[in-house]
Amino acid sequence: MNDTRAFPLRDLDAAVAAGVIDPATAERLKGFLAGRAPAPLPSPSAARPRFDLTHLLWYAGALIIMGAMGLFSTLAFSAMGGTGLAATGLAYGLGLWFVGDRLWRSEETRTPGGLLIAAAIAMVPLFVFGVQSATGNWAGFDAPGSYQTFYKYIKGGWLPMELATIAVAILAARRYPFAFIAFPAAFCLWFLSMDLADYLRGTTSFSFDFRRKVSLWFGITLFVSTWIYELKPRRADYAFWLHLVAALTFWGGLTFQNSNWEFGKFLYCMINVALLAIALFVGRRVYSVFGVIGIMTYLGHLAYEVFKDSLLFPFALSAFGLLIVGLGIAFAKNRAHIAASMEAILPPALSVLRPWPARQQPPI
Repeated sequence: MNDTRAFPLRDLDAAVAAGVIDPATAERLKGFLAGRAPAPLPSPSAARPRFDLTHLLWYAGALIIMGAMGLFSTLAFSAMGGTGLAATGLAYGLGLWFVGDRLWRSEETRTPGGLLIAAAIAMVPLFVFGVQSATGNWAGFDAPGSYQTFYKYIKGGWLPMELATIAVAILAARRYPFAFIAFPAAFCLWFLSMDLADYLRGTTSFSFDFRRKVSLWFGITLFVSTWIYELKPRRADYAFWLHLVAALTFWGGLTFQNSNWEFGKFLYCMINVALLAIALFVGRRVYSVFGVIGIMTYLGHLAYEVFKDSLLFPFALSAFGLLIVGLGIAFAKNRAHIAASMEAILPPALSVLRPWPARQQPPI
């Protein structure tokens, strides 16, 4: 297809040949018109972020590195002693940062570079634990035990490790605007909320109910904080990982609450239905995923407890499932229309409260 922007330039050349304008004026006009030319629109494939097998391998590798030094460390790992653990954490952290920084400088390898930098941040707890263990200085707290229990037990002695990790993550995010850096920081925030609450509680007795409540309220707090953070455009989508942790901690704390009250279980289902509406409003699929899982959990309760002797319940539930599938198909076909309708229906005071990414894209 011919570029219509070339026609005025040819007309200028014809005007110079006819003596209407001089060549110098024609060149100035060409420069002026070139500056007003609209930038080419990006293709849909270029505008849409890719997540293919290559990215899956990159993320899987980074998570394995992070887990190897934390979740999957054995008792033999602790036998290295505080000095050995601190040296290992420092060497791993600096090595991962060095390689990640080099990869970050190239556009083609920026994603694996950012992932390695996030993995380097995940080494901070190991380094801090090693230093504290080697010096015997636990900042006024009782010694928390072996390092691998950092991911298992709530203890006030973990606070310095969590605070240091969050601080390093914030500094790294200022230098490397990569969304996954928020992942280790968000989990340390979650651990910090439970450890700090346990410390303020002033008891060392184990309470699963206490953990559930702290996790539930932490998820709500992180959601509200991330929602406020997203009201303005940001350099990187840190909010994705913050929303993931917020949904996981809130939904987990909610789901594992003890309730023998049937209306309480129904209320649990309604909260999960509300998560679907929240997903639509903030433009984050993660809330719809947990919402659907919660609804399925409640339906399972109905099937195995309330209507276990009902012949019609499976058929009614199947019809309900088909209805949901049909709604999903209709939603996919009318996505753009639904987005426009939502913006038209929402009052201006409520519309400005939608996160910035949700206002720039069709509904999920």
